[in-house]
Amino acid sequence: MDKDKPRLARLTAILTQLQSKRLLTAREIAEKHGVSLRTIYRDIRTLEKSGIPIVTEEGKGYSIMEGYKLPPVMFTEEEAHALITAEQIINQNRDQSLVDQYGSAIEKIKSILQYVQKGKTELLSERLDVRSNIEKGNPSNYLIPLQMAITNFQVMDLEYHSLADQSSQRKIEPFALIHTQGNWVLHAFCQMRKDFRAFRLDCIQSLKASNTTFEPHKISLQEYFKEARKKWEGLDQSDEEDS
Repeated sequence: MDKDKPRLARLTAILTQLQSKRLLTAREIAEKHGVSLRTIYRDIRTLEKSGIPIVTEEGKGYSIMEGYKLPPVMFTEEEAHALITAEQIINQNRDQSLVDQYGSAIEKIKSILQYVQKGKTELLSERLDVRSNIEKGNPSNYLIPLQMAITNFQVMDLEYHSLADQSSQRKIEPFALIHTQGNWVLHAFCQMRKDFRAFRLDCIQSLKASNTTFEPHKISLQEYFKEARKKWEGLDQSDEEDS
């Protein structure tokens, strides 16, 4: 709870929060900072009076006007340490596209750190060693392209070799990515099977974006898994992966 946080610090934190999402409800902001909805309404008015162009969507929430630029966010020492720790963990991931893109992102983040913070993060990097007990298997390089396909509703051409030693070519509509037992698994609607299927990224032989998009699936991840549990009950791992 941040209810004892000075108001100026809370206003700054609310600005950062507004930059982090396209739309935020007053309740989300209030719960984050441990204050009442009335307090948040007052804080939003204060920010508006100070010249911050906050857009209010009735019944939906708040956002910052598109194109408005705020000064770079300064990280606390604890936040910088958390980012460096995350970098070490991600470097152990089997998907090279994630490792490469996070490395590029963290380099940009490090560039805006204060001089003293840079020295401390470099020291921490040298004193961290994240080890995995999971035996390294086949690497993948498809996580970031699939994330792009999920957010852009892009149909993908997939060549796949399953754990059951079966090869196939599919057109898929990527839906969700799950990390479990050291492996990334894509859940997608397979146009050939006319149903959702699961694909391990390290079993993907090739992946290419098609020239078509698909209509977003009107189901939440929680609803999807609820239905999937009913269908997959009693299947072995290879059947669950793909069929």
